[in-house]
Amino acid sequence: MTTIIDGSAGITFPNSTVQASAGSVLQVVQGSYSTQVTTTSLTPVTTNVTASITPKFSTSKILAIVNLAGCGKNNLTAGSVAYYLYKNASSVFVSTDVAFYNSSNAGGNFGNLSFAYLDSPATTSSTTYTIYIAAVGSGATAYAQNYNASQANNTSTITLMEIAA
Repeated sequence: MTTIIDGSAGITFPNSTVQASAGSVLQVVQGSYSTQVTTTSLTPVTTNVTASITPKFSTSKILAIVNLAGCGKNNLTAGSVAYYLYKNASSVFVSTDVAFYNSSNAGGNFGNLSFAYLDSPATTSSTTYTIYIAAVGSGATAYAQNYNASQANNTSTITLMEIAA
């Protein structure tokens, strides 16, 4: 009798762990936050958009998919905004010079910012990914989850997917 193992559905080992085929999604977690966060600081501050994942394998990749709502700054000419992806306590990605601006604090010229980042955490310990913002240059106020009457939803999300390597 011949046994063929092609790995297309993963392989279960005696200790009940499953080693999936490369590229397979092993788990998905999501975090969200919908309260407005603003800062005039040049030092990044948390948006409270965060999620934690505990990789099953140290060889796995983590795909972070970020959708930030209500992004922008309060002044067309002063400074810009930087949006950071932090892993635990360290920045791993930054998006700067977001084009959304608002000439007054009551206007509606804010938008959504989406990006994805593929990380190789090389651990099986819990790993936390959080979005931070900072005002870049003096005079700007950076926003995340900004809400006004013209916006139906100011909820930002971060989705983490463990990908088998």
